[in-house]
Amino acid sequence: MAFITYNNVGIRAMAACVPPRIVYNKDLEYLIPEEEIEKTIHSIGIEEKRYAASDVCASDLCLKAAKQLIEENRIALDSIDMLLFLSQTPDYKIPATSPILQDRLGLPKTTACMDLSLGCSGYVYALSAAYAYASMQGINRVLLLVGETFSKITSSYDKVNAPLYGDAGTATLVEKGDFSKSYFELMSDGAGAEAVMIPAGGCRNLSELGNLQVEEKEDGNRRSDHQIYMNGMDVFNFALRVVPKSVKGLMEKIKIPLNDLDYLVFHQANRFMTDFFVKKLKFETGKVPYCIDRFGNTSSASVPLTIVSELQGLLENRKQVLLCGFGAGLSWGTAYIVFDRCRVSSLIEY
Repeated sequence: MAFITYNNVGIRAMAACVPPRIVYNKDLEYLIPEEEIEKTIHSIGIEEKRYAASDVCASDLCLKAAKQLIEENRIALDSIDMLLFLSQTPDYKIPATSPILQDRLGLPKTTACMDLSLGCSGYVYALSAAYAYASMQGINRVLLLVGETFSKITSSYDKVNAPLYGDAGTATLVEKGDFSKSYFELMSDGAGAEAVMIPAGGCRNLSELGNLQVEEKEDGNRRSDHQIYMNGMDVFNFALRVVPKSVKGLMEKIKIPLNDLDYLVFHQANRFMTDFFVKKLKFETGKVPYCIDRFGNTSSASVPLTIVSELQGLLENRKQVLLCGFGAGLSWGTAYIVFDRCRVSSLIEY
């Protein structure tokens, strides 16, 4: 178990960007029988998602969010020492996307850049990495960009995944300063790797004509091996097993009562699952923000997107917040963060 404590490092500002195109789940009659659509929407809690245009990538959404954050907070470009970009939908296999973003943002060539790849736990893991680098001598500010365009890797003929995923990009500025202690607990279980997977296109299973074809799979859904597969029941059981335990475990380690938290921000997987966590933890529902109804499951971007869309203006005075992400890998992470004087920008579109 990786249990990490950070001192004098924190989040200065956050921003997020979503595409303007709205896709409604009620329009899935071609895929899901009409009498089942309302049940599906009620269960997963997703009425609509945002889909990026064909020429817009996760990096473009992150770029817009980053520019807004930099401009509104009057951040000098040469004060950013490092740029981290986390996504499972990068621009290219090679090169990494972070140096491209460094150039597009006009950051100096002295900026260190690194790409990270992880699923729905990704923001918590990447935030820990940003804190770790910002804790080092020689690095004072880290710009963390986390975004996904899952609409580009999801089959519109997959009844499991088509109702779920949306697109978003986010920016978080981490820096040294007079911040309270932060705590992270990061865990993984690679035995469940096949629960969420794109089987082809990597070096394990190279692209070829056969695996590019959309066809009916064993689970009855139509997709190619270059589109995302998820065993919903395996992921559901995994999350129910580890998430409440992880939340309670971290709070017990740091000896802070769970109900002292101001907010508990979960990865927006589906509404039924999150409601179960809240009930299991006996936590106050009014302290659990949701944005899944309007933006769907945006994978690694969902935690920061929820903060920007639901908590804007609420983190400028001291707030104790727990973040929890979980998903592909299998992987999960929980973080206790004290937000203080954090500027959260208004959600923008691109």
